[in-house]
Amino acid sequence: MDFTPVSVALCLLAVCVCAADKAKSCTEVRHFYSGKGFTLNGVPNSEISGEHLRVCPQGYTCCTSAMEETLSNLSRREFEGLVREAGRSIQATLNAQYRSFDTYFIELLNGSERWLEEAFVKALGALYGPNAVVFRDLYSELRRYYRGAALNLEEALDEFWARLLERMLKASDPAAASLISDDFLECASKQAETLRLFGEAPRELKTRLVRVFVAARAFVQGLNMAGDVVRKVSQVPLTPECNRAIMKLVYCPHCRGLGSVKPCANYCKNVMKGCLANQADLDTEWQNLIDTMLQVASSFGTEPSMDVILHSIPVRISEAVQHMQENMELYTNKLFQACGERGEEGTPTSVSEEPKKKESTVTTLEYKPSSAAAVRLEVQVSDVSSKLKEMQMFWIQLASALCNSKAASGSSNNDKCWNGMAKARYLPEIMGDGLANQINNPEVDIDITKPDMTIRQQIMQLKIMSNRLKNALDGNDVDFQDTSDDISGSGSGMCSEQVCVRGPPVFGPKLDRPKLDVYNPAKNKAKGSGYQIQPCISLILLLLVSLLLRRHSVKLSVDKLTTANDS
Repeated sequence: MDFTPVSVALCLLAVCVCAADKAKSCTEVRHFYSGKGFTLNGVPNSEISGEHLRVCPQGYTCCTSAMEETLSNLSRREFEGLVREAGRSIQATLNAQYRSFDTYFIELLNGSERWLEEAFVKALGALYGPNAVVFRDLYSELRRYYRGAALNLEEALDEFWARLLERMLKASDPAAASLISDDFLECASKQAETLRLFGEAPRELKTRLVRVFVAARAFVQGLNMAGDVVRKVSQVPLTPECNRAIMKLVYCPHCRGLGSVKPCANYCKNVMKGCLANQADLDTEWQNLIDTMLQVASSFGTEPSMDVILHSIPVRISEAVQHMQENMELYTNKLFQACGERGEEGTPTSVSEEPKKKESTVTTLEYKPSSAAAVRLEVQVSDVSSKLKEMQMFWIQLASALCNSKAASGSSNNDKCWNGMAKARYLPEIMGDGLANQINNPEVDIDITKPDMTIRQQIMQLKIMSNRLKNALDGNDVDFQDTSDDISGSGSGMCSEQVCVRGPPVFGPKLDRPKLDVYNPAKNKAKGSGYQIQPCISLILLLLVSLLLRRHSVKLSVDKLTTANDS
């Protein structure tokens, strides 16, 4: 047969087309690969057969085994970096709120101390200097407590009043001051509450100060602890199964020559929900912590507000001193009756009955909150509350947030996105949040019976801090034992009833769970052995019937033969 020039041209064109289909250029992949900083040694110029691929779909590809491994490592580093970066953003917000609140609170405390000193110097003159250490130590102890020192605030306040009483007793009669014994002072201190030596000021000050300081200390501890939880959880390494899923999501399209095609949105979400399943389980206790911190922040503005209470310290002390001065003779007589009238070495002690000198009398101070101070407190509370609310859904929104820049936009039926195998629609449904919901995740193989221990420990830390904050709302400074290191086991026993059941269940209702043992060899074997009994019985019955029929047939034959012989 003769070929015309047109026929020859068509054949050549067909051959070229077929050759192009089988050996597509890898120029785009080479450019992408070198752009990531990798050498082009070993990178093919045209597509090769992909039977060697372990993660990406096998077929014609531009990726060698070494390239696939390199890109897989890169995808792991990038994903872990994205999670850490998201965590750093939350940490930065929490740190900023801590610095803002801490600065504000310390300014209030320092302003209160300055006002006390100015007022007392003016009232007492030269008498204030020798006794200033008592007041300065009080504020020093308040700062130490706020900073987290292991001291009992109520005991610190009791110690302040005991020291103040000692100074006032000695100042009331300087000539006999050195003769007052320690036993007498100790007894007087014990009688102070009973005799109301300072009036009602100590009790009122203690009630208010304990409430605001316990709440403020727990609040800043909550901000710090929340940031620490985010830091630790953000550093949890990627599992091998998730590494495969991330590689398949991000870089396998490049190996298939589809580098410009973005992953399908739902496909990306399933991968992220699977790889961040343990992190999502933080949600219940994280939201509980944020809710409680919002309540504590709100309490700072409750009347009497935090700024009023801190500035009332000089007011209450001035009331107490004035009350003691006005009733000094009456109280000292009662003290001598209760504690004895003798000091050291049998020397009588008494309090001078001379009238009080004007410069030694402290008048009651009055604090009038300014509108500017009230506005500043309101702004402080509003700002920290808004920032806390913004991060409340962080852990269950993280998967979608990481997909926003990677996945294709549009509906889930978009057929122009990467679905893990090709450029086509992604059909599987989106998984729920949390570890238990990943049992049927089509993209990530996860053992839901083995939760991440680091994250379970952080869930316990959140729970402990929430309980501390709830007690702080009532003015109770309670230390809860950290039992996170005692957690053991790898099943549902990891989740205590208090952690898992409160609020929307982290692990979902039992009735909604798919069965874990879709195929259980042990059960199937047991069930099979039960069914095997029936065929055996049937076979035996058939054999018996057959033998009986055969025996009956033989008997008939013998009877016929006998009859025939007789005849």
